[in-house]
Amino acid sequence: MEGPELSIRFDADLWLFLAPRHRRERVPVAYDGTSSLGHVVESLGVPLPEVGMLVVDGRPVPPSHRPRDGDVVGVLPAARPQALPIAPPRFLLDVHLGTLARRLRLLGVDTAYHNDRDDDALVRWANAERRLLLTRDRGLLRRRALWLGAYVRGERADEQLADVLDRFAPPLAPWTRCTACNGKLSPVDKADVEALLEPGTRHSYDVFARCAACGRVYWRGAHAHRLEHIVAAAVRPARRG
Repeated sequence: MEGPELSIRFDADLWLFLAPRHRRERVPVAYDGTSSLGHVVESLGVPLPEVGMLVVDGRPVPPSHRPRDGDVVGVLPAARPQALPIAPPRFLLDVHLGTLARRLRLLGVDTAYHNDRDDDALVRWANAERRLLLTRDRGLLRRRALWLGAYVRGERADEQLADVLDRFAPPLAPWTRCTACNGKLSPVDKADVEALLEPGTRHSYDVFARCAACGRVYWRGAHAHRLEHIVAAAVRPARRG
């Protein structure tokens, strides 16, 4: 390789973003002498929101740092749990993560979601409400206008949920949010919602909650066992932590 060169060492946790030929201990990279280190890292496929620290010759540097020929660069992943500028975490999920959105809401995590928003709208929404945008779209994470985002690991909803809980450790309050709209649930007397219920539901159940935002009524119905399993699997690791 002729001209300036950097030696970049990516933590193995970031290898999923790299081309197969770069998934090794040291990646030699031609350097133009002017680009920022953040630009170099992203050009190799790693979105900056997934980077916890950049290290050059043993010292931390910002993404704007301009390295020199021969520098040895370490790229470390975001810490787990990751400290955020919003507490407790508030999320916005892209259109492909609807099942994950419902599961986070089931656990009482503030989670915004609509299935008809394009990338520009998502960035505006995340910025306006100061929500962390969760996505599996690496290009979306590279948008400079986005104030805060993160990549969701896992193909299946249970894997994705475990990843988000492990990375951000949001406080959990199961059964307190509407899975349809994210509104807060409150206990309600059966008499107050009886007119909205099917005859079988009126006969079989006595404990109800209602969403303050959309009015949807909830009770522990036929799917309760499956939902309780999701809640139990999420709460156990949180308690161990």
